[in-house]
Formats: sequence, C-alpha cells, structure tokens
Amino acid sequence: MREFTVAAVQFAVTPLDTSANIARSCEWLERAVATHGAELVVFPETITTGFHPGADPTVLRRLSDAIPGRLTQAIQKEASRHRVHVVWPTYELDGGTLYNSAAVIGPTGDVLGVYRKTHPFPTEQAWTTRANDPVVVQTDLGKIGLVICYDGDFPELCRAEALAGAELIVRPSALLRDFEIWSLTNRARAYDNHVWFVAVNSVGPDAGNNYYFGHSMIATPLGTVAALARAGEMIISTRIDPGLASTSMVQHLRDRNPKAYRGVCD
Repeated sequence: MREFTVAAVQFAVTPLDTSANIARSCEWLERAVATHGAELVVFPETITTGFHPGADPTVLRRLSDAIPGRLTQAIQKEASRHRVHVVWPTYELDGGTLYNSAAVIGPTGDVLGVYRKTHPFPTEQAWTTRANDPVVVQTDLGKIGLVICYDGDFPELCRAEALAGAELIVRPSALLRDFEIWSLTNRARAYDNHVWFVAVNSVGPDAGNNYYFGHSMIATPLGTVAALARAGEMIISTRIDPGLASTSMVQHLRDRNPKAYRGVCD
C-alpha cells in the first residue's frame, strides 16, 4: 500500500430517485477531489436509492441494474475524468436476484471488483439475497477489502479479508442503531486486523422513514479515530500512512493461534 488521501462522503439522498442521487454523487465526488485531494472516495450504502424501499420492496427491482450498468456509468465516467478510485454502493440485480453490493471503480473508470453483502440486516432479508464471498480488490493504492454495514458486526469477515491481504477495509453503511455501536465496531475491526477502516454512514431520510445519523469515521490500524463527521452533509478525509500498522508491538495476525480456534467456523 502506498500513501494516499481517502475521503468519506455523506449526503442525504432523495429516496428512490436514482437520477438525482447519481447526479449529486458526481458533484460530491468532484468536491472531494478538489477540496481534499482524494484519490479514493467512498460513498454510503445503497447511495443510488437509499436503504429501505418503503411500502413496496419490488420497486427496487425496477431501480436496480447489473454492475457495471446504467447505475454505474456516470460515476465510472467521473472516476476516469478525475483519475480517482471510487467505492460505489448500490442495489445490484443479477438475473432475478437482488444483492446489496459495492463496486470498486478504478481511475480508468473500470470496475475492479464487486462485493455483495454477506450479512443482510434482519429487516433487509425481505428484499435482498445473502452472498457468501469476502472480497479483496487489488488497486494501485493497495489491497482494499469491503464490508457493508451490518457485516461490520461480524469479526470473522474482516479477519478473512485481512488474511487475504486487505490493508484497508471500507464499510459503506446505513446504520440506524447508535453511535456507540458504530464507533465500537469500526475501531475494533481496525484494531483487530491492523487495517485502515473507512466507515461511511448515511445521513437524512430514506423511503421507509428511517433517519440516519451520519458520523462517518476513519479509524487507524491502531484503533484510533483519524477523522469523524457530524450528522450533516459533509466530507471527511485523512492521509493514509502505510507504515502505521507496523509501529505497534501488538500484531494480531502474526500472534494468533489457529489451533485454539478449531471448529469456530463450522
């Protein structure tokens, strides 16, 4: 991993208005590059529609598409124009199956990898399908792992990605519970695995009348907070130091004892 600036963007979507949300995302991407010098820009979970579909979950099928597809075209073009990496979370329709996904888009505009949520939130299971594969994407910046919102509550997933080489893990989210859980899980996953952890939360309402509290956070491999947003629309950023993890006397990946964990994941 090399040194670079990562930016987390949180803004209020217009529920179920994909055109408006994509257009605003392009504007916020430009702002993150111009004012923060970002080389990696991360958006919140399901940025194209908002998290909850409202009264009729089938509407998401009409508003979703394959990746790459019509929901990624504009942001791919902007990533190429600004020569930046983007983590782009959206509902993904693959055949007849709907996933809660996040794509990593490279500075050429190509989709470098797609992660599908492996732990849908209990209410979300009514409209999305659970996937089973951890994903780590090789980029020019370094190796990026992906989890989505509720995934971050499960230490095994981040550990699997860290063991696969992830140096930075992103967590696009639409988290409603409370700040204490948000802060605890973000910092713990960073410290458990000695990775940079970029957790980007939604702000404002969705179609289900849920209202999100923002407070996007970037945690260091030492478990400390490098940047923290408030509850409004804003961008936070930090400079990634690739050598910070090695400064700790504690090295969890090196010092773990797998013989003591046998059967844990059976």
